Amino acid sequence: MIFLKSKRIDAIEIGVELEETHLDELQITEHPVEKGAEINDHAYKRQPELTLKCGWSNSQIKALAGALESIFEGGALPSADYVSTVYSQLLALQETRRPFDVVTSLRIYRDMLFKSLSVTKDQKTGAALYITATLKQIRIVQTQATTLPTRQDQADPQSTAETLTAGVKAALPAIPVPGGAIPSELW
Repeated sequence: MIFLKSKRIDAIEIGVELEETHLDELQITEHPVEKGAEINDHAYKRQPELTLKCGWSNSQIKALAGALESIFEGGALPSADYVSTVYSQLLALQETRRPFDVVTSLRIYRDMLFKSLSVTKDQKTGAALYITATLKQIRIVQTQATTLPTRQDQADPQSTAETLTAGVKAALPAIPVPGGAIPSELW
């Protein structure tokens, strides 16, 4: 049995998807050393980004079903069209700044936020909603605050107590260890 998941942004079902772009990047550190040569000693994975180009129309089955339902329930034509409702829902979702899930043809993204929402209106898309949405996955962490025990309750307060201001420290001249790299007649 095959289950097809509908493509959606949070609870908003995508009417038609024209394009989806998935971006998974690895950040490779670069550090210049002698004579400008760069070394790479570390890499980490950046949070995935997703760009969706999708659209909705007032002639979709869902829009027509909603219009019929409002006619039969209230006896009047709906005052707002389906496209305006979807656009309002997308803007409201962006405004909440609450992480949400996105289901695409390739994978399910968790904890996404809108980086940008771009709407295109022209003679071809006048009666429809055509959006380019750029989304980024966020990393949510849990933090905790703690307090240290008082100095008198610690077994070794010199190494375990909180940091105290000890004033200005002055450097002392170094004395080489006998038998070290410097000949003993020089010191």
